This record gives sequence, C-alpha cells and structure tokens, in this order.
Amino acid sequence: MVSAQSLLAFAAMSLLVIVIPGPSVLFVIGRALAYGRRTALATVLGNVIGSYALVVAVAWGLGALMERSAAVFMGVKLAGAAYLVHLGVQAFRHRKDLRAADMQAPPGERRGDLRTVLDGIFVGVTNPKGIVFFAAVLPQFVDHAAGHVPLQMLVLGLVPITIGLVTDTLWGLGAAAARSWFARSDRRLSLVGGTGGIAMIGLGVTVAATGRAE
Repeated sequence: MVSAQSLLAFAAMSLLVIVIPGPSVLFVIGRALAYGRRTALATVLGNVIGSYALVVAVAWGLGALMERSAAVFMGVKLAGAAYLVHLGVQAFRHRKDLRAADMQAPPGERRGDLRTVLDGIFVGVTNPKGIVFFAAVLPQFVDHAAGHVPLQMLVLGLVPITIGLVTDTLWGLGAAAARSWFARSDRRLSLVGGTGGIAMIGLGVTVAATGRAE
C-alpha cells in the first residue's frame, strides 16, 4: 500500500502545483464573479469530480495515452478551451440582466446546480494542467514492488483532490464576497458579471494557445 513517506512527498508536490492558479481556479473565480457563491461552490464540486476522473483514467492507463499522444492531448485541450469560451460568452451576453435585488443569474442562464456541476466536471476533466500532472507526476510516487498499483494511484489521487477542494472553495468564496460588494448596485453587478465572462473567455483562449505543441 502507499507509504507515509510517499504520501507526504506527493502532498508537498501537489501543494506546490495547486497554489499556482491554473484553469480550474480561474474558472471558479470567473463563475463566482459572474453568478455568485452558489454557482462557484457547485463549480468547485464539479471540478474536483472531473479532476478525480483524470486520476481514475491514469490509474487504468488512459491518462498516459493522453499525455503521450499529441493528437489526443490537443483534442481534449481544445474541447475544454472551446467550452470555457462558450460559458464566458454566455456570461458576458447576459451581464446586463443581472439584478442586485435578487442576486440571481438571468432567466436565460439559470442552469441549475446539476448543470453547473456538469460544467465543472467537463472543465476539470479537460484541464491540461491536470492531465499533465496526474499522467506525469502521479506514477512517480507509486511503489511498484508493493503491488496494487491502480489502487495506490487512486489513494494518492485523493491528496491533490482534497487540497484542491479546500483552495478552490476559498478562491470561490473570496470572489463571491467581492461580487456581493459590487452587487449593491445594478451597474456594478453588471460590470463584475461581464468581468467574469471576459475572464472565462480569456482563460479559454489561453488554454488553447499554450501548452504542449509537439
């Protein structure tokens, strides 16, 4: 099974990677600014589910295929980038429909908690940073001599997932609190909602334009 030394070493490595904001964090912040705390927390939940799906994929060999194959990696990355841009455009389009009186998403954008979680899952599972980290770093902390390699990966994968859950939640709550202050006026709420949309669009473009090209 996983040794305490490997667990602590992987936790330290995970913390170093997670404290640097990546697509998941910026997506949560964008959703918090555009729609508020409830949507941000549902997005965080979806993100961690999607991220753990990557752990499962790596544990059974699929993650390594994505990391090694430039075509597969690029396809997954572009799909995630396109979806981020789509969500950002929707948030920006409906920014003027936001009202300080009810602090709700506009009628055309009320997706419901389940839809929001699914959005987060899709972004989490197509996150290039997550794909590379879990496919390239996670296997290095597995003790092959101890056997049960997939199980070891599944257990180790819970470490960054837990860290990400805590840090992403804090980011989301902080951004939502800032939104609440802006929401004292319709004009400011429209501004911050539009900012959240632009942030998601910019994130999608950045994800598409950066990363591995080979």
